[in-house]
Amino acid sequence: MNFARDPTYHRRIRTVTDDQHLPERSRLVQQQLSDAGVAARVRELPDAARTAEEAASALGCEVGAIASSLLFLADEQPLLVMTSGRHRVDTDLLAANVGAREVRMASAKQVRAVTGQAIGGVAPVGHPSPVRTVIDEALSDYSTIWVAAGTPHTVVPLDLNQLMMLTGGEKVQVATD
Repeated sequence: MNFARDPTYHRRIRTVTDDQHLPERSRLVQQQLSDAGVAARVRELPDAARTAEEAASALGCEVGAIASSLLFLADEQPLLVMTSGRHRVDTDLLAANVGAREVRMASAKQVRAVTGQAIGGVAPVGHPSPVRTVIDEALSDYSTIWVAAGTPHTVVPLDLNQLMMLTGGEKVQVATD
């Protein structure tokens, strides 16, 4: 879908006010937001946005304001990295900054097992159990950060402080633009 060529696309992004109309995974995310006192509401996109570029195009924001949720294994332990869509994670730098000997990308099966969510829709919350999380310091450049909300069709706007509070995550450098 070329979001930029559809002038009605942005009007079709729907803020969901009735949680029962959300997919199950997104309901879990919305519940955790509400429980934490975060007023942000999940928004439903007319089409899936599985990449930062697709999400930025759909939302009409800079790609750097998209917080891609990437699951890595740091010394075989799950590590969720909320990274700015403007760059790729440097695994050597990440390993050094989280005190790990080795960091590698988790498989799709591991992502689903750890987060309960599919690649392209992994939210920072709503997982079966807490996941150690780090947040790309580059996200500090944006007042609004868009994160997946449990499916490739759902997103939620947060600010950096909300993201850090929700995840218990610490800011780290994950790339050298």
